[in-house]
Amino acid sequence: MSSAKQDARAATARVQAPDPAQYRPGRTITEWTPEDPSFWQTTGKKVATRNLWIAVPALLVAFVVWQVWSITATNLKDVGFGFSQSQLFWLTAVPGITGGTARIFYTFIGPMIGQRRFTAISTVVLIVPLLWLGFAVQDPTTSYTTLVAIAALCGIGGANFSSSLANIGFFYPKQEKGNATGINGGLGNLGVSVVQLLTPILITTSVLAIGSGQKKADGSEIYLQNAAFVWVPVLIVLAAVSWFGQNDLKVASTPFSQQKIIFKRKHNWLMTWLYVGTFGSFIGFAAALPLLIKTTFPAYSVATYAWMGPALGALARWAGGWIADKFGGARVTILSFVGMGASIIGVITFLPAGSDTGSFYGFFFCFLSAFFFSGIGNGSTFRQIPVIFRGQHLAGLTEGTPQYAKALKQAEIESGAVTGFTAAIAAYGFFFIPAMFANFAVTSAMWGFVAFYASCVVVAWWFYARPGAEAPS
Repeated sequence: MSSAKQDARAATARVQAPDPAQYRPGRTITEWTPEDPSFWQTTGKKVATRNLWIAVPALLVAFVVWQVWSITATNLKDVGFGFSQSQLFWLTAVPGITGGTARIFYTFIGPMIGQRRFTAISTVVLIVPLLWLGFAVQDPTTSYTTLVAIAALCGIGGANFSSSLANIGFFYPKQEKGNATGINGGLGNLGVSVVQLLTPILITTSVLAIGSGQKKADGSEIYLQNAAFVWVPVLIVLAAVSWFGQNDLKVASTPFSQQKIIFKRKHNWLMTWLYVGTFGSFIGFAAALPLLIKTTFPAYSVATYAWMGPALGALARWAGGWIADKFGGARVTILSFVGMGASIIGVITFLPAGSDTGSFYGFFFCFLSAFFFSGIGNGSTFRQIPVIFRGQHLAGLTEGTPQYAKALKQAEIESGAVTGFTAAIAAYGFFFIPAMFANFAVTSAMWGFVAFYASCVVVAWWFYARPGAEAPS
């Protein structure tokens, strides 16, 4: 080959080679091929890992904001707010409405704007409801309507999950998506435990207080505003780190016109049903458990026990994604629903009934088991989604062809949108579970959950796990 031809080919290669500067923090990435082993090992893995570990703490604190009312509500009567038990359950439920609804929008807006920009913006806006909450709880004459409005705004923190999971999924190759989303979702979910563990400590600390304390009936003083104010500087720092440290992926920038096709996909709705059963239970039980303990077993400390279930469920989510990568998502999902159903039957068994005072430790152990299996199911269902949509789109195509590449991109787009949408609908569990406890006997509500889990087992087995299933995953 002549030297002129060699020079021409070298020049062409230099033109076609991606600019390495685009992979630096704070940049928009235009070339992203995580399924290419060479690219993944030399560049992709490092960039994806950086984006993941910035996303995790931002999502964790967003969950803190979403769940801050689960503990705040348990202290309101102690400091002079004259609300009924039903009203308090409603205060813990309201963030579920706004969180679930905002997740629907965040699902589609996040990929359009980009991981870096949307994480920073969606993090910094959470300062507004926290500041309002911090001032409102210092005055026991604050109206119930005002507190409902604040709770609704806090619910926006729950929406960050959909955009975060949808965006992070684009960074990882197929074989690592389950583990990556398990880490992001699982450690993000730990925000529920963080707020339930730290809030009882923070509100007793005068050193951190901005404003006056609130007197309890026993003469002691607490500082409910700390539950809100302490997170404001944390949000500012996390927003800045996201803005300067993450990347926007051009490949993930997808207009709504290309994402809305998921509403015609049957498996979008089936996986939404299953994820309502797993994450809906996790987040709903996390919101309701503190008040359940306080009203059903008042001799036991909410601060001591309430945080343990969400922590176990969040960590189990991480494990669920990893196990599903190894053994198949559908099988693990079925196991999770069987375990959740058995656990809730155990909860029912240990509840007080008539002259029987029940068993707190039996009740609590079974609730821990329910959280564990819900976490396992959270990880396995999110592993199923990309597998299902890849299988649907790539069936019969030959790898390396233009048709295969086009179908793969569409599968990625739809997987991300379905991930976010299922998370959005499942977030309503945050609302419906406390609302059911506010309006029905606890035992009746629990049996309803068991029946729902049975339907989820049937769906998961028939469509995804049985021999000859339509979409094995």
